[in-house]
Amino acid sequence: MSEVAGVPRHIAIIMDGNGRWAKARGLSRGEGHRAGTRAAKAVITRCRELGVSHLTLYTFSRENWSRPKDEVGLIFDLLVQYLKGELQNMLDQDIRLRILGEPEGLPLAARKALAYVLEKTAGCRSMTLNLALNYSGREEILRACRALLAKGVKPEGLDEAAFAAELYTAGQPDPDLIIRTSGELRLSNYLLFQAAYAEFYFTETRWPDFGPDELDRALADFQGRQRRFGKTGDQVRGAGG
Repeated sequence: MSEVAGVPRHIAIIMDGNGRWAKARGLSRGEGHRAGTRAAKAVITRCRELGVSHLTLYTFSRENWSRPKDEVGLIFDLLVQYLKGELQNMLDQDIRLRILGEPEGLPLAARKALAYVLEKTAGCRSMTLNLALNYSGREEILRACRALLAKGVKPEGLDEAAFAAELYTAGQPDPDLIIRTSGELRLSNYLLFQAAYAEFYFTETRWPDFGPDELDRALADFQGRQRRFGKTGDQVRGAGG
């Protein structure tokens, strides 16, 4: 399948199951994260081929700091390796990197690698790759509220557009499709405001096994749905003639 009609503008993915994938194979959690990095690379490439304009990957939440120190360190080592190894590929594919979250709290090597790739890909326009790092959906909402208060915005001057402009995703479309792997059925503090009208796709497949074929199945399922945005079925059909 080389092209998909009706492809979502924005896909967001909760990449879950690296540890369970590794445990099932008698491997370390680190090997699961390495396999997960390879899966992410393949999915990014597939989304670019399909013409997805925005892809958001839930890479590291604020809650993930509670994991063992060695595991956290490995996750950021893999992130640095990925950024260094994929920069030229991102430039060749015209992919711009964006960060959702608070990069100031990340390890120094990760901050430096991120800053370099952010600068180098700033002019790319074909696809935006958002990495949610040190991210919390609730904190994002609180951060937007603080920013609006600091600007002195009056209640009567506050609307959805003004609020959205203070989110990490300012200027980007809301996700059309949110995918979660490994059988979990929750948002886990992810894009809480932006997910209002997203379609959800849950799969038992663990993230390291979620390749381009699995993505294509998720998109086929998405294309079979009717997105109503609060309207009745008759209203949606009427809008299309």
